[in-house]
This record gives sequence, structure tokens and C-alpha cells, in this order.
Amino acid sequence: MRFQLSFLLQATASLAQLTSSMLEKHVDSVTLGSSFNPIQESYWTGYPHHRRTPFAVSPDGTSGYLAYLDASGTGVHIQPVDPKTFASKGTPVTVAGAKEAGGLVAHDDGFALLTNEPLAAGTANAPGTTPVPVLYRYTDGKQTWKTFLGGPSVTTSAGFVASPDLNGDLVFSEKAGYYAAYFVVTSYSGGFSGHFGDAIRYVTPAGKIEQINGASSDWGCSHNTGIAFEAADAAPFASLCAEDQGAIWLNTKTQGMGNNGVKVSNEVTINGGSNEPMGGMGGSYSSLSRFTAKDSYIFSWVSRGAVDLTLNDWMGNGYTKSKPRTTNRNVAIALFSDKNTLVGDQAISTVGAASGDDQINWITSGSADHSNAHVAAFSGDAALVTYEEIASPSCTFDAMGCQGVFTGTYYQLVDGTGKKVGEPVKSMDSFVAGDMVTMGDGRICWPYINMDWRLDGTVRSLPKTTATKVSFACIDLGGAGSVTPPAEEPVNSTPAAAPVASSSAAAAAPPSSSAAAAPATTPAAEVPVPAPTAVDVEEVPASSAPVAVASSALPVGGSTDEDTTAPASSAAPITPPAASSEPAAVPAPSQAAPSSAAPLPTTSAKVCPPRTRRTVTQTVYVTRA
Repeated sequence: MRFQLSFLLQATASLAQLTSSMLEKHVDSVTLGSSFNPIQESYWTGYPHHRRTPFAVSPDGTSGYLAYLDASGTGVHIQPVDPKTFASKGTPVTVAGAKEAGGLVAHDDGFALLTNEPLAAGTANAPGTTPVPVLYRYTDGKQTWKTFLGGPSVTTSAGFVASPDLNGDLVFSEKAGYYAAYFVVTSYSGGFSGHFGDAIRYVTPAGKIEQINGASSDWGCSHNTGIAFEAADAAPFASLCAEDQGAIWLNTKTQGMGNNGVKVSNEVTINGGSNEPMGGMGGSYSSLSRFTAKDSYIFSWVSRGAVDLTLNDWMGNGYTKSKPRTTNRNVAIALFSDKNTLVGDQAISTVGAASGDDQINWITSGSADHSNAHVAAFSGDAALVTYEEIASPSCTFDAMGCQGVFTGTYYQLVDGTGKKVGEPVKSMDSFVAGDMVTMGDGRICWPYINMDWRLDGTVRSLPKTTATKVSFACIDLGGAGSVTPPAEEPVNSTPAAAPVASSSAAAAAPPSSSAAAAPATTPAAEVPVPAPTAVDVEEVPASSAPVAVASSALPVGGSTDEDTTAPASSAAPITPPAASSEPAAVPAPSQAAPSSAAPLPTTSAKVCPPRTRRTVTQTVYVTRA
């Protein structure tokens, strides 16, 4: 194994395990000027996801900003927040017409926002009402500049591009001198028209796009189902993508899914889904974190594992399909000694291999389903991995999410070598619903909505929820205590490394006081909640890795794209590129999508059953002759 010894020896020698006293909660501390819908439908299944609320703190530590989409679905509000008390302060800024709070960077004098918005009526070569990506810079509450990252003003090798959903992130490096945005795109002109890919744009502090060879990208990963992005001291910045052909790639060097990249994981994919590894719809944030003052990174995701590798005939040598090891998803992490280098072995591409996930460092095991995985590094050689659990899941959709009764958010400490420290802390009343930020005092803090979080149905079957307040939670290795009493003590949910006695690496500022408040309003559901379907799962012995679970619902192979109709927002007629190497149509997943499922945009003329349309972010990989 290619361990970088110098990197591993820098790990913190000892850490104390997390305890419930280290979790502090500032319940309903932020009062919003407008209402917010905290729930977003997942692709295909319609299951609930947290709608992201980007959060960022200025370098001098005096200013915080929270971005959120108006409940109307139009207009992104940026609320100043006191990073010490997590209370609202100052006058919020509204970006009218914006459709997604896609990423946020805080500065000492303001902020930058990644969003998408429709172009003004009458704009030549516009994609109709489909939003295009755009970056805003505000200084002292006033717009400094606005730079479109797509649309007719940006010429790309894939034609003009739009972003019905960004599902990406924005980062900034003072040392490199760039903002960088990584997001999903769809082409609406030329040979790529109707297909989906992803793009990486570098923008100067003055708002100018710079095309950087070996860093910028117009069209990277096919049906990008997850993005992880983090700043570096020079371009290219650290990046990963989950694509629809069977893998997760560290693509810092390649900006795409070439087999000359670093394959982090083999993943089961079907119909544009790959198990929502970085959170699916509403995700793609706080999945990759850089250790403070170092060149090393940590990445978290969820996976079903991989067995029985076969050749991906359409992609060719170096690309494989796989079957899932488990019907449920478990949490995994990977370490990188720098932005290009995986610590340990890559995922194999050996056709005929019985096991394709032996390289994975699993954080959980067993039959519970895990989702919404995130990670953030403390100021020392330690990181916090978070995830949600359904103890008895119903996983009836291949390569998608699961449903069932929510049984807790877990907070797991890991050291600089990726080893679990102690056991996770469980909470029933806090969640990760926005960016995890390492504060100046060493705490890791993030926003969430104080609500009754349910995963036992589809969004359309569960009670509707709106919120006018946002809560914050923090993990403090100094153990200063909770502002609001924690819901639960640490639990024994997964095998964990024995704790090693130590003092914390960084002391945190004393938490402010905050009274507990009632959850966000949840009026009665308009449709009865369906009972979750039982899932048959074998007893799993104690192990560091998930154990295979047989299921007749699992696909025979990996995935290619399933032909469906084009998105309703597409303004251009969708026709196959003349030189495209489209895969042959494959059977639908073993379960039909519910009526609320989104169709997957492709260029096929195959007729599919009518479905309720929703915007999706998956792509079709295209090659030119």
C-alpha cells in the first residue's frame, strides 16, 4: 500500500473520544426575514433531503453569513450572523430571481455567492427560463460585481450551458488568488445539446473568469451524482466526482472521469444514481475537508460496497461495473496526503474480481442505512464525520436512497490516520443541513432547522414544513458543554477504535446561552404517510466492513443511462449528437419509480411512461469523434 509515512506520522498522538457534553446547540438562534422550506425532494425516489443552507465565516472571525432559498422557490437571502452567539445581526441581502443557494464564501468586508438564475427576457441565445450559473460578490451589503459562469456570454467546448440545479460548491483561496466553483451543467447548443456534465470555473477577485489549463473544465463527469470540492494553495483545487458509470474519482488532475485519474471507490450505478454518495440532491458540500495548515484532506461518503466486477463495455478498459455488497448504505472515509494523492490503494478495476471494495475505510457496518454524510477537520489532526441513520430501512430502489424511521444523527471523531476514536455521539434533535465550518476557536459548527425530521415517506406524503428560524450546533473538543441539553448519550452503534486518553487540540470560546424552542411548524399532511416496506437483511457479524446481503431486487450489473424524457425546463430540442457514443438502452431498475420521480434527461427517442417532471442534475457522458 502506498502510505505516505511522513503524512501518517504527523497524526495527533492521542485524542479523547467525543461525549455528549461536547455537542452544543443554539436552538432557533437566527431569525429569518423570510420563510424557508427546509426539505428538498431526492432524485427518483422523492424521499426527503435537507435543503442546504450555506454558512461561512470571515477570515477575521467577526462576520458570519447564512444563505437560504426563499420558500417561494425564487430569491436567495443572505443573513448576517454573529459567529459568537449565532444570532441574526445586520440587514440581510436578497438576490432576487436566484433559484438555489449553491455556495458561500465569507470575506472581512462581505461575501461571494454561487447561485443560478434565469436570464432576462429577450436575452439572445438564452436557454428559455432554465437558470444559468452565476457568481455574485457583495461588499458592505452592496453588489460589487456579477459574473455569469454559463449562458450565452460564456463560450465553452460543450456549447452554451445552463444549470437547472447546481448541486455543487464554491471555494476561495487567498493564496491562489481565485474563487472556484464546481457545479452541474447541461448543454443547450451544439453537439452536446440535451446532455448533462459538470464544470469548474476559476474567477479572479475582480470577477473575471480565467481559463486555466489543467484546472478549468467545461465538461467533466457523466451524470455527476456528487461533487466534493476544497480550496488549495494553487490551481487546480482538490476535487472529487461521483459519476454514473461506476466510480468515484479524485479528479484534481483530470477534472473528469478519465481512467488516468485516481479511483477512490467502485460504486453501483443505475439510471443516473449512485447511492447518493455525497448527499444527492441538496448535497455536495462538506464532503471534503482540508486539515488546517496542511496539504492533506479527508473525504466522506456513503456506499453499498462493490462485488463481482465486470467490464463496462461502453467505457472500455479501466472501467468496471459492480453489484452492491449490501442493500443498505454505510459510511466510508478516505485520506489524501495532498490534493492529488490517495493514502492507500485505489479501488481496483480488475474484471472478474469477486470483491471491489477491499480498500475502503468503513466508519459504519451492519444493516442500518446511513445517509447525509459530511466531514470537517478540527484545527489539529482530527476530523468530525457526521451521518444520519435508519436502523430498519426499506431500500427498494437500486442505487438510490432508503426510507424508514429516522433513528439519529451520529457524530464520530477520527484521527489523522483515519482511525475512529471512541464511539459516536447520537442526537435525535440536531442535524447537518448546511456547511460545517471550523471556527477560529477550534469548534466545528453548522446550521440546521429545529424540526421533526422524518425519513419514513416521500416529501409529498409527509407534513409540509416551513421555518422562519435557523439553529446552529457545534462540536467542541474542549467539552465546554451544551447550550441546550443533548438528546442522547454516546451509543454503541458500530465497532469503534478504543479511545486514547488525551487533552483536546484546541480550546473553544464559551458558548452563548440560548433557550430551547419549539420545532418548525408542520401542519397536518395532506396525504397519509405510507408504512415503510420491510427489508430482509441477514444478521451481520461484527466486522470492519459491511457484509453482503442477498436481494432479488439488485441489478445484474452496473448501469448505463436509462432513456427518459427531457427536463421540462429545457429550451432546446434534444437530439443525439452525430458523433455520440451513446450506450444501449438498459432495463429499468428492479422497481419502477413512483409517480413523483423525476425523469432522467437523455437524448433517446425511446418512449417512456409519463411521470411528474422535476429538475435533476444527472448527466450523460459524451465523446466526440
